[in-house]
Amino acid sequence: QVQLVESGGGSVPPGGSLRLSCAASGHTYTMGWFRQAPGKEREFVAAINWSGSEAYYGDPVKDRFLIFRDFGKNVVTLDMNSLKPDDTALYFCVGVSRRTVVSMAANDYDYWGQGTQVTVSS
Repeated sequence: QVQLVESGGGSVPPGGSLRLSCAASGHTYTMGWFRQAPGKEREFVAAINWSGSEAYYGDPVKDRFLIFRDFGKNVVTLDMNSLKPDDTALYFCVGVSRRTVVSMAANDYDYWGQGTQVTVSS
């Protein structure tokens, strides 16, 4: 069983930036992030494949967030810029070991981290 450990959450004012990181204890072909705010459904944020050549973003974060990973490394980083109060949520790192297309569906990910809180508030 692969373990995922997230770091980097916190509180920032609107317009601020945060960086989230996630390290996997074993091989993960695709890694990514989902988020869930109180009273809302879980939402896809971003995901990236093993080589970093393929990445996808949820519509609410496009052009503001950047996901990247070093080639072949089991560490993924999410740079979050121009943060808005609507970005406030518990952010979960996800991963899957089998080679597959990068998915935006939560059910396609086998491994989930414990979550790290991101709060955007003035």
